[in-house]
Amino acid sequence: MIRLSGAAQRGSSSVIALSLAAGATLLAHPARAQAPGETIALDQIVVSATGTPTPVREVASSVTVVTAQEIEQQQRRTLPQALAAVPGLNIVQIGGPGGQTSVFMRGTNSNHVKVLIDGIEANDPSTPNRSFDFGSMLTDDIERIEVLRGPQSGLYGANAIGGVISITTKRGEGPPKATARIEAGSHGTFNQAAGFSGGDDRFNYVFNVSHMRSDSTDSVPPNLIPPGVRVKPNAYDAYSYSGRLGFALTDTLSVNWVGRYTDGQFRSTYDAGFPGRPTPYRALSNYAQAFTRGEVVWDPLGGRFVNRFGISYSNQDRSNRSPNAFGILGLPTENLGERMKLDWRGDFEIAKGHMLIGGLSWERERLETPSFTASNGNKAAYLEYQVSFADRFFLAANIRHDHDDSYGGHTTYRIAPAYIVPGTETKLKASYGTGFKAPTLAELFIDYRPGFNFFGNSNLKPEESKGWDIGFEQPLFDKRVQFGATWFQNDIENLIVTNAARNSYANVGKAETKGVEAFAALQISEQLRVRGDYTFTLAKDETAHQELLRRPRHKASGTVTWAPIEKLSLSATLIYVGPWVDGNRDFSVPRLKAKGATLVNLAAEYKATDKVTVFGRVDNLFDKRWENPVGFLVPGFGAFGGIKVAFGG
Repeated sequence: MIRLSGAAQRGSSSVIALSLAAGATLLAHPARAQAPGETIALDQIVVSATGTPTPVREVASSVTVVTAQEIEQQQRRTLPQALAAVPGLNIVQIGGPGGQTSVFMRGTNSNHVKVLIDGIEANDPSTPNRSFDFGSMLTDDIERIEVLRGPQSGLYGANAIGGVISITTKRGEGPPKATARIEAGSHGTFNQAAGFSGGDDRFNYVFNVSHMRSDSTDSVPPNLIPPGVRVKPNAYDAYSYSGRLGFALTDTLSVNWVGRYTDGQFRSTYDAGFPGRPTPYRALSNYAQAFTRGEVVWDPLGGRFVNRFGISYSNQDRSNRSPNAFGILGLPTENLGERMKLDWRGDFEIAKGHMLIGGLSWERERLETPSFTASNGNKAAYLEYQVSFADRFFLAANIRHDHDDSYGGHTTYRIAPAYIVPGTETKLKASYGTGFKAPTLAELFIDYRPGFNFFGNSNLKPEESKGWDIGFEQPLFDKRVQFGATWFQNDIENLIVTNAARNSYANVGKAETKGVEAFAALQISEQLRVRGDYTFTLAKDETAHQELLRRPRHKASGTVTWAPIEKLSLSATLIYVGPWVDGNRDFSVPRLKAKGATLVNLAAEYKATDKVTVFGRVDNLFDKRWENPVGFLVPGFGAFGGIKVAFGG
C-alpha cells in the first residue's frame, strides 16, 4: 500500500498529486529510486474507495476513474457528458446543456448519490430531495472524477446508498503557466476558458475561469407542439470561477484552500395547462453556487500520523420565473441552501501494510425560502482499518456513527476484501455495506398550505439499505488485455414516499436493485486502445411490484482512442441505452415504455506546435432524435471546433 513521507506531503515535483475525498491534498511517490532516464509505470491510484491513495489492484470496490486527459481528449465540456459512458449510471438531462440533470447509480434513486467536489458535499439542501444537479457543472478545471459504486455510508455518512461521485479539481505545479481555449459550433455554442497555474515544494496555485453558452437547443419533440405554436429553443449561459492554493509553512505544517463559484441561467420552453402544452414563451432559471474549503495539515511523524483539520461551506441559490399568458415573466420563486462543516481526520500507519483512519465531523444544513426557514445538524465519528498482507490479500473495513438532531443516531459499516490469485493474477473481490439517506429539510418541515394542504413530517426516519457485490478482474499479456464482471444487489427499505391518505410523507416504500457490470479493455498498441462496458440493472418497487422509473435494464458503451501520429489524437465513443419505464413530459401519463437509443460521438485534436492545439468534435453523429427523459429531446447532430494555446510552463 502506498504511504506518504513528510517530503511528499510538501509537494515534491517528482510525485503524483492526489486529493482525498475528505478534501486534503496528498502526494504519492514511487517506492524505489528511479534510475536516470528510466520510466516507472505505476498502478492507477484511487482515493474515494478508502479515503487514502490506494493502487487500484488493492481495491475491492467498483470504482471508475475519469481523468482530465480523457475529458480533454473526448472534449466533454459538462459533467453529464463526462459521466455518460460510466458503467452503472443512467443520466437523465432535461432540455440539453444546463438543463436539470439526475444520475441514477446501480438502480437507486437520484438522491442516493453523494457528490463531493474537493471534499465539499455538493448535494443541495434547498431541493425537496437533496439531490445534486449535475447539469450546472463545467469540466475545464477537473483533474479526475471517481465514481464509487455501492453503499458507502460507513465512510461517507448520509446520502450514499447508491454510491459516491468524488470530483477533484486541478492543482498547480511547475513553472508559471497560462492557458486559453475558445470554441464555437452548433446549437449557438460559444465557449471560452482560461487558466493560470504553477507551484513548487512550498507553494502551489491555480486559477481558472470558463464560460459556456448554448442558445439554440431544440428540446420539444415536434409531435408535442400545438398547431400554430412556434416554440423557441432552450438557451444556457454560465460562468464558472475556481481556485486552489497550497502553502507548506514548515516541514510538518501546511495549509490548503479551494474555492469555486458558478453563475448561470437556463431558458426553457414553458408548458401551460394540464396536460401541459408547450407555449411560445420560455421560463427562466437562475442559479449561483459557491463552494469553499480550507484546511490545515499537520504531519508530526514524517507521514506516519497525518492530521487534517478542515472547514467547508457551500451556498446554492436558485430562482425560477414563469411567464404569464402574455409572455411576461412573473416574480421569482427563490430557494437558498447552505451547508457548513467542521471536520478532523487522522491517518495513522500502525505498521507496514496496516493503516488506521479515524475522523470526527460536525455539520449543519439550512434551507431558506421567502416564507420559510429551516435547519438541521449532524455529528459523526468513524473508523477505518486497511490491511495489506503479502501483497496478495487486501482489506478495508469501516464503521461510522451519525447523530442527527431530527432522527437521532444511526450506525453504518462496510467491509471490502480482495485477493490476487498467484500465477493467474486474477483479482477476486467482494464488498458488503449498509447505507442510509437522511430525510430532507423539505420533507421534515415544509408545509404546503393553504393551497395544497400538504404537510412535512418531522417524525420521518432515514431510508436504509443493505448492499453487496462480488466479482473478478483478469489481466492478460502484461495487462494489455483486461476483463471482469461484478454482480451487485441492494435492498432498500423505509423509503420516503408521499402518503396521500395523510397528506404528508411516510416511510413505507421498499425497493430492490440488482444486476451485473462487465468490462473488457484491449491495448492493441501504444497508439490504439479499445474499451467496452456493459451494465444490466433490474430495479423494482417492492411495494407496488413495478419497475422503477428511468432505470434502463441495459446500458453499453465503447470507446476507441487512436494516435496515428505523435501530434494527432482521435477518439470515438458509442453509448447504447435500452428501453425503460418513464412518465410523459408532464406525468399526466405516469407510466409508459420509453425507447432506447444509440449515440455516437467523435473527437480529434492536433498539436500544431508545443503551445498551440486545434481541435474538433461531432456529437450525436447520426442525429438521433431521442427523448431522454420522455418528452425532452437530447441535442441533435452537433459539430464544434476551436483552438487551445499555452504560455510559459
